[in-house]
Amino acid sequence: MKNFHHTGNCPIRDVLNRLGDKWSMLVLLSLKANGVMRFSDIQKSISDISQRMLTVTLRSLEEDQLIQRQVYAEVPPRVEYTLTETGLSLMPHIESLVSWALEHMEFILEGRKK
Repeated sequence: MKNFHHTGNCPIRDVLNRLGDKWSMLVLLSLKANGVMRFSDIQKSISDISQRMLTVTLRSLEEDQLIQRQVYAEVPPRVEYTLTETGLSLMPHIESLVSWALEHMEFILEGRKK
């Protein structure tokens, strides 16, 4: 039997914890769909995310090297976000999960009504 006990650094728990929050996958999907984006554009594409939550999410994704933040020395400063190679390599898996969710959404929602 394969066990999933938490002993030290568990990559499954660590990755799922980071991506399983409410916003990370939406930010990644938005960047994949739109390419290079500024903060305000990401916020517009996910209309119900607060400025603070978007900031926290972007920092986490940048820390995990899934997105890249590029700051341009202009007045006012321009900041753009894009997926890294690692972020791009993750996208087929996220897109598969989204497809699965869309395919099974009605069945899952019916089960929740019981």
